[in-house]
Amino acid sequence: MDSSSFNFNLSALPNIEIGSGVFESVVNKILLYGKNVLIITGKNSFIKTSLWAKLNQKLNQNNIIWFHAIVDKEPSPDLVDKIVKQYYSKSIDCVLAIGGGSCLDTAKAVSGLITSGDSVMEYLEGVGAGKIFLGPSLPFIAVPTTAGTGSEATKNAVLSQIGKDGFKKSFRHESLMPQYALLDPELLSSCPKSLIAANGMDALTQLIEAYVSSKANAFSDAIVLSGIEAVRDSLLIWYLAPENDNSIEISTARVKMAYAALISGIALAQVGLGSVHGLASPLGAFYPIPHGMACGTLLSTACEINIDALKQRDRQSKALTKYAQIGRILTNQAHLDQHQGELALMQFLQQWSETMTMQKLSDYGVRVEEFDHIVANSRGNSMQTNPIVLTDEEIKQILARNL
Repeated sequence: MDSSSFNFNLSALPNIEIGSGVFESVVNKILLYGKNVLIITGKNSFIKTSLWAKLNQKLNQNNIIWFHAIVDKEPSPDLVDKIVKQYYSKSIDCVLAIGGGSCLDTAKAVSGLITSGDSVMEYLEGVGAGKIFLGPSLPFIAVPTTAGTGSEATKNAVLSQIGKDGFKKSFRHESLMPQYALLDPELLSSCPKSLIAANGMDALTQLIEAYVSSKANAFSDAIVLSGIEAVRDSLLIWYLAPENDNSIEISTARVKMAYAALISGIALAQVGLGSVHGLASPLGAFYPIPHGMACGTLLSTACEINIDALKQRDRQSKALTKYAQIGRILTNQAHLDQHQGELALMQFLQQWSETMTMQKLSDYGVRVEEFDHIVANSRGNSMQTNPIVLTDEEIKQILARNL
């Protein structure tokens, strides 16, 4: 590892608590900031569990005034503005989000805007009015109930408007970082298999793309490798387990995936992502394709195209060595040489994609004649840290081979 790997900036992180039972401290965290809290959850998964009833009881016992907003779809500017408008006058002291990435991203944006009542379209990157967000942001407590996006460790809320002229953009600022991230594997027990697969592949994609990122450094590499190992040892075990399996093996798999998702969020916030997320942005904006599904579908092919492009135009890139190393780690075969490691990586990812039923792009209405439009909108922030600049034709190959 050369000396340049030790030159980096480290962005702020939340106070992180991970482990079984950490959710029990959430009311004490709320009380650090006041007695009025806005709670944002998903529509079903958490509020149908006994933990929701217990939380209600504790809030009432502590004389906390609480309001409840629901996120039942991909977060959009309209949804954020609606919640801000509804609770702007309620003297909210902090925002608590309990849910998946959509819920956390919505709450993150709301925490930043509820003090001013501004529309998020004033600040949304690339499509907003270009106003500079100065804060303040309300204290935000993030409690993920899925293991994938890593939103609990990032400063950006990803919002989308789906349609032909849609977009998927970030509202981003240092003050939007959660004050606390509570990762309790018990909250993952009600996660359906479709979300286990999609979110897990999102986390793995973020880890791989951060590892080969053009901005990768010694710090990011160290944490990412532990995250990749955690996914290897847990995702498929958790996915294949019978529903309501709370054995020690499955409980361990859940906490490892919670850790992996957290690490993926920390890593992407520090060093960026790559071509899969570059494409997932317009795909998620133009078509009703879940983000994790897009990642899981494209990942194997994107790695192969990146490797081929690096061999053609940048054979000295450290990313080539890293791709092979990921193949060795995922397959537990440390003896593989460079070429064998690359092949092992692509075969492993393809096998997992098939096992967890990652759907084809055409299942969501993507057509060849729309590739130019997708590619033209794929070169946002994520693509800027891909290990090599891909040509339009190379990006189209990623799409075509997964159509």
